[in-house]
Amino acid sequence: MKQFYKEMRKCLQLAIKGRGRTSPNPMVGCVVLDKKGEIISTGYHKKYGDLHAERNALNVIETGLGDTLIVNLEPCCHQGKTPPCTDIIIKKGIKRVVYGMKDPNPLVAGKGLKILQQSGIEVIGPVLEKECQKLNEIFVKNKTQNRPFIALKTASTLDGKIATFNGDSKWITSEKSRLEGKKLRKIYDAILTSSSTVIADNPEMKHLNKIILDRELKTNIKSQIYKNGNIYVFCENPKTEHIDNVKYIKTPVINEKLDIEFILEKLYALGIMSIFVESGGTLNGSFLPYIDKLYLFTAPKIAGDDNAKTCFSGKNIKKIIDCTQFKLTKTKFINPDLLTIYDKY
Repeated sequence: MKQFYKEMRKCLQLAIKGRGRTSPNPMVGCVVLDKKGEIISTGYHKKYGDLHAERNALNVIETGLGDTLIVNLEPCCHQGKTPPCTDIIIKKGIKRVVYGMKDPNPLVAGKGLKILQQSGIEVIGPVLEKECQKLNEIFVKNKTQNRPFIALKTASTLDGKIATFNGDSKWITSEKSRLEGKKLRKIYDAILTSSSTVIADNPEMKHLNKIILDRELKTNIKSQIYKNGNIYVFCENPKTEHIDNVKYIKTPVINEKLDIEFILEKLYALGIMSIFVESGGTLNGSFLPYIDKLYLFTAPKIAGDDNAKTCFSGKNIKKIIDCTQFKLTKTKFINPDLLTIYDKY
């Protein structure tokens, strides 16, 4: 299977071109080889509702020219927004299919591979399975746990402070780091923040979908964040007035806080597959048990103030063993700051 590593990495490079546009579908890239092993066609899933990678690659070549099809995710075998990819693979006379990972979607889950084999097509895989799973970590969590993927971004000083004791936070990190943070938002279906952040910073947070946790409805509807996008406001007692882009959602309260479990289940039911949390230490602390990926921007500054606000607060632990653990997966120097990316341990 190592003979297909190069082509599978090409599939992953193609797939990532669709990042931020394919949800709730996965990112998929496809490469077609002729009988000599030369690439004669490529394709990728460009955005949700458009043709899948396999069809984009096969539509441009004549039947019988393609010998081996390589794809990072098992071809689908069910009718969705587009026809099954297994159909066109068989129709185009492909002799061999090399796949990166099986599809975790229960509608597929090995069935696509079985259909191909029953049609006389040789099936090889998985190839670079871990890399393929990592690329589509959001999709994998959605299909295996029926929950949205949670990413959280925070920016702090070297001693973990995100604001002074009186709330001043402009700016801890550089403009380059802040622009990088805005780019990260585009990967995810929605941004989530708290009423405290809206009131303190009045951010606009440009995005198609924005979520505000506002138990007592303290935020002003004229705040910047309400000016664009679809807004989901989770609160204890919703307003009855109708506002076109705002949806108030009645939410259970536990220990004087909105029930995060309910919120995540509701958002998944609404089609929000991934969430980018940008907030203060209190809400960050509440989301600690749910974080799948952590983006930590660190500035080369030290506040040295015990009363300054921290990245995560609200949790009292007696033993270090009770800390929430993450594993470092990537570092990026954004002069003069450092971005470190962690995954759930």
